[in-house]
Amino acid sequence: MSAPDPYAGFPAGFFTRDDERPDADFYGPPRLVTHIDDAAVAAVGDLYAELGIDGSARAPRRVLDLMSSWVSHFRTPPAELVVLGMNADELAANPAATERVVHDLNADPRLPLPDDDVDAAVCCVSIDYLTRPIEVLTEVGRVLRPGGTLAITFSNRCFPTKAVRGWLLTDDAQHGTIVAELVRRTGRFSEPVVELRTEPGVGDPLYAVVATAR
Repeated sequence: MSAPDPYAGFPAGFFTRDDERPDADFYGPPRLVTHIDDAAVAAVGDLYAELGIDGSARAPRRVLDLMSSWVSHFRTPPAELVVLGMNADELAANPAATERVVHDLNADPRLPLPDDDVDAAVCCVSIDYLTRPIEVLTEVGRVLRPGGTLAITFSNRCFPTKAVRGWLLTDDAQHGTIVAELVRRTGRFSEPVVELRTEPGVGDPLYAVVATAR
């Protein structure tokens, strides 16, 4: 008997993209820019501090930043920050990083980290680019220590040719519902909480989906 389809119920083609060329080609040139405005960036840092996963926490934290770049938006970087992304130059420029991993999660959703390795995992304005998000988030649940925090943030900006089609066809509120459902389907987390972290109608919206590893 074949395993059940983890994406059952999502429309056909939901996780396909207009540009299906290898992501390594698209992300080859470094982009040392931010993709959300200053208020949204600050909201990300505020969230990490409230969750106790940055360097202001009493106990040192080891954090995984998925689909990372040259900046990770921590107000105070954690003691250890593993940045995983597509562009070596961008990761090399990240001053908060203590470990750097170049890895294409759409080519291989497995995380090159051991079980129970990190205290928290974050993914900032990138979840919409994953073509196999449930497999990736299941891996996040594996590498998180029990009780560890998952924090996914997103806005309404994206590279439209690389975002999955289902994301482009849904609105901000629906995006929160989608991300929460993806987390839920891994079976590895508490019930995800969706929250708008910026002032409604002002600047770039910043949404967060937060859950705890079981």
